[in-house]
Amino acid sequence: MEFLAVVVILFTVVLFLTVLAIYQIKMAGMNVKDFWSFIKANETLDKLYAFSVRYDKLSPQQQILFLAEAEKIFDAFDKVPDALWEEEYGKYMEILNKYKDIKMVRWENS
Repeated sequence: MEFLAVVVILFTVVLFLTVLAIYQIKMAGMNVKDFWSFIKANETLDKLYAFSVRYDKLSPQQQILFLAEAEKIFDAFDKVPDALWEEEYGKYMEILNKYKDIKMVRWENS
């Protein structure tokens, strides 16, 4: 019986925290879906940043993949307030600069 009471209390606390998190996201003017896509994009940003630093020359296939992933990141970051990702601004700008460079090279070659 005590075990059941503990489970119910823990479930209630988790449910309360979830509702509170959703409420705070809504109060910040975002959708939960946009916030979740931002979290995933932030993980991708770190991987893409490490990739862009490691490799100066990319094959055409790698360039296409880089451009597609960068566009997903840009879309997700545009949907959330800037204050939320100001710590990642340097990485974001590095990816943006690499994105612009690749676009320029591809435009010159076509």
